[in-house]
Amino acid sequence: MTVPSNLVTLEVADTSRMAWETLAVEQIGAQIPFKSLFADSDTGMQVMMLRYAAGFTNTWHTHPCAHGMFVLDGVLKTHEGEYGPGNFVWFPEGGWMEHGATADNDVTFLFITNKPFAICYESDAEHPYPME
Repeated sequence: MTVPSNLVTLEVADTSRMAWETLAVEQIGAQIPFKSLFADSDTGMQVMMLRYAAGFTNTWHTHPCAHGMFVLDGVLKTHEGEYGPGNFVWFPEGGWMEHGATADNDVTFLFITNKPFAICYESDAEHPYPME
């Protein structure tokens, strides 16, 4: 068999060896642990692993990007329900949402955006979507 000359180069993130970084969300005084797994420089799409501590809620906010959360462990609590390991929850761009961990356990999840990530709260002077 001939080996193709246009092999892809893989990007691998070994989360078991990566240190947790901290995403500071100044608007709500939160320090959210994360590991950056992939970022596409052409589209801005990102994949991260995040962890919310037990009892933490990322209060009402919106994003100028859509994003999904794939729950690895714990339970993701949202404004529409609770989702355990194996669930993938997609949040469309432009709507207001809340999500966090239940009071009993941390939640760890993969966080995937469709374009560059940003977060906006009602208290921000400029946010892209009115809260109705």
